[in-house]
Amino acid sequence: MACSHYRTMTKPDLRDLDVFVAVARTRNFRRAAIEMRVSVSSLSQRLRDLEERLGVRLLNRTTRSVALTEAGELLLSRVAPALRDVGDALDQVRGLREVASGRLRINAPPPAVDLVLAPMAGPFLAAYPQVDLDIVSESGFVDIVTAGFDAGVRYGEHLAQDMVAIPLSGPQRYVVVASPAYLARRGRPKHPKDLLGHDCIRARYSSGVMHDLEFEKAGQVVKVDPPAKLISTNMTLAMRAALDGAGIWATIDGYVGEALQSGALVSLMEDWCEPFPGPFLYYPSRRQTPPALRAFIDFVADWRKRDTRSK
Repeated sequence: MACSHYRTMTKPDLRDLDVFVAVARTRNFRRAAIEMRVSVSSLSQRLRDLEERLGVRLLNRTTRSVALTEAGELLLSRVAPALRDVGDALDQVRGLREVASGRLRINAPPPAVDLVLAPMAGPFLAAYPQVDLDIVSESGFVDIVTAGFDAGVRYGEHLAQDMVAIPLSGPQRYVVVASPAYLARRGRPKHPKDLLGHDCIRARYSSGVMHDLEFEKAGQVVKVDPPAKLISTNMTLAMRAALDGAGIWATIDGYVGEALQSGALVSLMEDWCEPFPGPFLYYPSRRQTPPALRAFIDFVADWRKRDTRSK
């Protein structure tokens, strides 16, 4: 009885609270365990111990879902900001060492990961061996602060005004492509509205939205919503389908450069496909940028300079 009373009165340590916030944020024990680099059973035991110490249930668990109780919501609202402040304080102290270290978490849409971040990852880790890079690829919008990311990547029209943003790459360009076999079978569209009579390969975002295809020529903007023969956010699948003649695909030029050069795909309506600014790295404005993020910002600036000189 005395032992039980002692456990109830003992204050939880920061690791217990970190575990609770991770589960509360992800609503998933397995994802939280991967993020915390612990086993699911260890994470679950820590939460049970925390609830026993506090004497209240924080989470309602089923085999399929995790939901916060009223006590859990209250604890999360007070603890999550406090833990961020502690993390910022520790980052500031680490910054005094002038050595970038620790984990850098970045959230980015798949095209930015594939075409911009992927070539940078290896060289960055070689330059900063004490940094661990955690890149999450998601097509939907994420509140990077609430979700525990140090930075995010988005295109200019989707950036929040209270964020610091820096260009991550030079201009990009959408291209409309199809295989020679498809064009021989169905003909070649010359105007965006011609796509309404063609099979197309399209993407639906995690929000469920499938955006219109937008084209611009000499200031004239045309939006079309052509029929989707195939819907997928997986670029490998979409590329394979386009090569196999399944339909017309509108995508970023970086995905299809080699296929266009070899003739496996043909570029269409080039006069309607104008360049647009590439993605931006964005992060919260705060007094002390974590050393790992600062290192990545400096790396991006140097990378872009070298990339510009090489062209």
